[in-house]
Amino acid sequence: MRFLSMVKSVEGGAKMPPPEMFEEVEKWAEKAEKDGTMLMRGGLHPTAGSVRVRLDGGQIRVIDGPYAEGKEVIGGFSVLAYQSKQDAIASAVALAVPHRRNTSRIA
Repeated sequence: MRFLSMVKSVEGGAKMPPPEMFEEVEKWAEKAEKDGTMLMRGGLHPTAGSVRVRLDGGQIRVIDGPYAEGKEVIGGFSVLAYQSKQDAIASAVALAVPHRRNTSRIA
């Protein structure tokens, strides 16, 4: 089964996480790539440079970002393959550990 894991970010106001957190997350990702569970991953740019393509009433519209209502945005993602939902949850918990440890230093 495939699972999508997303990392939340604060639009425009958050400080960059400390290098130690990036190192821990990278170790987690390297392990997942080696064991074949990591199918894809990436970080996302801020919404200030984004566009939205929308089908509305039969019309296709392209709307420039940023989106004023979005305070929390997706900062990164991983597509993972696991045999069970429980395995995916355990992996997400493991990825949350370095984020939790460093949250107080980010805000």
